[in-house]
Amino acid sequence: MEITVSQVAELVRGRVHGDDRAIVAACPMNEAQPDDLTFIENDRNLRHLKKCRARTALVPPALAARREELVNGEGIVLTAIEVDDPLTAFIAVVQHLRGKTVEPPPSIDPRAVVHPSARLGPDATLHPFAVVGEGSVVGARCRLHGGAIVGRHCRLGDDVVLHPHAVLYDGTVLGDRVIVHANAVLGADGFGYRFQGGRHVKIPQLGSVEIGDDVEIGAGTTIDRGTFQPTRVGAGTKIDNQVQIGHNCQIGSHNLFVSQVGIAGSCTTGDYVVIAGQVGVADHVHIADRAVIGARSGVVRDVQPGERLLGAPARPESEEKRILLSLTRLPDLCRDVRQIKQQMGLDRGAA
Repeated sequence: MEITVSQVAELVRGRVHGDDRAIVAACPMNEAQPDDLTFIENDRNLRHLKKCRARTALVPPALAARREELVNGEGIVLTAIEVDDPLTAFIAVVQHLRGKTVEPPPSIDPRAVVHPSARLGPDATLHPFAVVGEGSVVGARCRLHGGAIVGRHCRLGDDVVLHPHAVLYDGTVLGDRVIVHANAVLGADGFGYRFQGGRHVKIPQLGSVEIGDDVEIGAGTTIDRGTFQPTRVGAGTKIDNQVQIGHNCQIGSHNLFVSQVGIAGSCTTGDYVVIAGQVGVADHVHIADRAVIGARSGVVRDVQPGERLLGAPARPESEEKRILLSLTRLPDLCRDVRQIKQQMGLDRGAA
């Protein structure tokens, strides 16, 4: 599909600065060719223009006012389409050029397995080998892809999507518009044992998992059922791939957990918490509203509202950055100490 600059501007409600021309594709700056459209979000992205071949870009008002600075790697001043949010506009153009994806009509594949006591809402779709267990309720317009498993007495809200081989253990509850990606497991037993008679004795895990509306759960992520109460994830929270949330955790609303985060049992978080990749959180820790935990940190204490931590053990971000900066000077410091010791005759290796 081909589109002109003026048509793009009409689509995204933008304003053109420069010549009209045909656009054949929409690509990021590092891949865009002369007849492609790209986008520039802010001043930090300008450095990438030196290697960019595109001649048209979606830009914010501040850059549109300085169009003379928008020069690509071939020395051409770009045609700028001024929009308030270049990324959102670029997404709209990409979707327009690719054409609308039409979902097949709702259907229940004959190879899917639905228990006679289960209830399926209007326009539910079950792909081959999807399973819905005894007493479970699946809401309207839900889509269960191949091999997705819904255990007994689960409850799914409307417009839920379970991707291939997602597994919901018995009693799991999902709100509306929840997305669970491939191979995620919700409701497996929490890791609970007591040491008795020289061996580890399993503590029965009798709780469940409850997921709020508009939550997205990444591929390979696991959320364990509570021991007696539900493990909960609040509305709007987004969880990346390969995240582990232990039993009894109470996760707030609109949190962001990046890949390979591990949260031990009985932890709680407030709202709008951000936890970056490979963070480990010890058990029974509370992370308050709007706290931010930097990548590869180890959190062993409660975190105050709005606090920013980094490192293992996690410290205030500014303090940890000073420590990391000092480590880069450590080789020079060791060299200086050796020289001082030699001058003072304290170095045994000195001649």
